[in-house]
Amino acid sequence: MNPFTIPKGVTGRKEMTVAESDTASAYGSGLVPVFATPAMIALMENTAQESVWSYLPEGYTTVGSKVDVRHFRPTPIGQKVSCDTVLVEINQTKLTFTVSASDEKGLIGKGVHVRYIVNQESFLKQMGL
Repeated sequence: MNPFTIPKGVTGRKEMTVAESDTASAYGSGLVPVFATPAMIALMENTAQESVWSYLPEGYTTVGSKVDVRHFRPTPIGQKVSCDTVLVEINQTKLTFTVSASDEKGLIGKGVHVRYIVNQESFLKQMGL
């Protein structure tokens, strides 16, 4: 049962152009100036969370909990990258998405991402913030 009004199958899409700040060498995740795996994962998480924003009641947000993706090949600075997400499962407050990223030459990464719906105020209080 879905206590929220988020329909299964919600999709998200975002595009970006790889900049120097998005590279493995800038992230510290590698030494080469190509699209970093952490940057790809951040794009996937951001696309997924934005896809459900409009369905959440005021005061609620989502937090990432799990990322299981593969990064298949490099993308150079200046190339466009697009990310697509699909909400494939809803279990109470747990949202499971399939995620994929492509550059101008094709698929560069894909996998699964899990997020949880939380009351932002309660969540921050638990953190002592």
